[in-house]
Amino acid sequence: MHDMSSGALAMLAGLGVLVLLGALFVGLAIAAFICWIVVKNYERIPAKYRTMEPAHVWFNLIPCVGLVFNFWVYPGLAKSFKAYFDAKGDSTVGDCGEKLALWYSICVVCCLVPYLGAVAGIASLILLILFLVKAGDLKNKIPLNAE
Repeated sequence: MHDMSSGALAMLAGLGVLVLLGALFVGLAIAAFICWIVVKNYERIPAKYRTMEPAHVWFNLIPCVGLVFNFWVYPGLAKSFKAYFDAKGDSTVGDCGEKLALWYSICVVCCLVPYLGAVAGIASLILLILFLVKAGDLKNKIPLNAE
């Protein structure tokens, strides 16, 4: 049996820390990009139809806060779109993805449950992508500087 030197162990531990920090940075960058997309969606909706100010979306980056705040950010975006399109008399948009947003938020919380977490994680990723595509389509239906 071969014993590793303390120098090799320290180098291996240092490499592990670098990989962990790199993964944390990438995860944070992805989360910030998603928040930016959601902020841009909120900004396109005229202020009187918004359920929240676009800048508040960034609270999702605070650890643990995002687990709860998701229930306001994503369904709120769908409700904001719905309020705008209802005011314009457009009933073709359905619920504007509100159910998708709610299920996404529920799946994110379920990621904390042992054994269920992996399935919930995959489901939440799929639901997030579907919701963001839906929100992007709705955003593009709203003219720039709409009132």
